[in-house]
Amino acid sequence: MMRKEQEQIEQFLLDHQLEGVVPEPLQAQASILQLKKGDSVCVQGEIIVHLYLLVKGRIKIYKNSPQGRTLILCYKDPVEAIGDIEYIQKKPVINTVEAVSDGAMLLFPYAALDAHGRESAVWMRFLLEVVTKKFYIDTDVSSFQLLHPVEARLARYLLAATEEKVKTKELADVLGTSYRHLNRVIKKLEQKQLICRERGMIQIYNQQRLQQLVEELEGEGSK
Repeated sequence: MMRKEQEQIEQFLLDHQLEGVVPEPLQAQASILQLKKGDSVCVQGEIIVHLYLLVKGRIKIYKNSPQGRTLILCYKDPVEAIGDIEYIQKKPVINTVEAVSDGAMLLFPYAALDAHGRESAVWMRFLLEVVTKKFYIDTDVSSFQLLHPVEARLARYLLAATEEKVKTKELADVLGTSYRHLNRVIKKLEQKQLICRERGMIQIYNQQRLQQLVEELEGEGSK
């Protein structure tokens, strides 16, 4: 490994307070994957041999059904691990992962994890926390998708979005509904003067009332 790349790896770990988590022998086996927007990190069903650690940029995780339908499960920001469940279970990739912005990932070969990671209690605890957090979030999201109408799911998504404006293009896939039904829901929220849509972008018009709507709809869904 070139010294410059090693220094960059060390800096990424330092930036995310992971310098004491990743064992030094494992750091020495790591490499950097530079990401461009639209790059595919891994594809549903393929076999991978690395643990990917997102340290810069943003990725989306989605699943393709046998019928050809795409369901976007979530977007992830640093620090996020990809391939952790596959490493533990020795299974093919569960979901497709794609970069939605330029960024970087640290790659740790599975063989190096076996050789240098299993004996580190700190590293194994980190890996356990990553996996359990992922299952907790995924279970919460799946339950919400099943128990609540699209109106509540859309409102909750908009309130959680980090951007000031949200693109409508992929929202149907994110929310697990049809584009036609999504448009009806968006129009309904516009009529209530909770959001406004312009040129394919949605912006919250009244955040407080939108939050109240989510609480009301969630309350109805739990009855």
